[in-house]
Amino acid sequence: MIEVKYFFVRHLLSIPIFIGSWIALQSGLAVHFALAGLLSIGTYAISNQLIKMVQSRIIVSKFGLTFSEYRHIKLQLKEAKIKLKQLNGYYLKVRSIRAFKQLFEMNNLSKRIFQIVKTNPRKFYQVENFFYAHLDTAVELTSKYTLLVSQPVKALDVQIALQDTRDTLLELNQVMEKDLRQVLSSDIDHLKMELDFAKISLKKHDTPLLLKGDLQDDRKSTG
Repeated sequence: MIEVKYFFVRHLLSIPIFIGSWIALQSGLAVHFALAGLLSIGTYAISNQLIKMVQSRIIVSKFGLTFSEYRHIKLQLKEAKIKLKQLNGYYLKVRSIRAFKQLFEMNNLSKRIFQIVKTNPRKFYQVENFFYAHLDTAVELTSKYTLLVSQPVKALDVQIALQDTRDTLLELNQVMEKDLRQVLSSDIDHLKMELDFAKISLKKHDTPLLLKGDLQDDRKSTG
């Protein structure tokens, strides 16, 4: 989401630079219209890249990453996006409601982990196994399962292979659930701390009120 925002900001800032440079080249320097246009496009591209570099520096600073770490995480997210598209493409190839639900759950878990890491790249290190192994395994097993289930041969060994694949995919779903809990663990801990702090603050504010109320009751009783 942050990259989409930065994309629009980057181009919104570069457009006035493009227009300003074109006007300056034509009016101030009397450069030919076509040449001024080409130079302005070059100015636009350079300004766009410079702003992108500044934005990248802001991101790595915000999440405590180095540029090499950030580039690596972006690459992993790019590859994961391709794999997620592959998983989505298997919906029409499964032949049972149970397999469809299983695939749906796997896709849902994968997308949620992907979006969380995309929003906060630092969280990548909490679910490295998801990007390096679990997602790859999900794509590979689902591909083999859809291939087997589409075969006209219904021999015993094929049925056994299909059942084994279904069982393994079910186990993989459970592993991905753990991945999701892992990537959310720091947020949950942070929320618990905030709740504890809020409860302590409320108690501190409630105590004087209770004392004041007790004092008023005591005055009434003595009066």
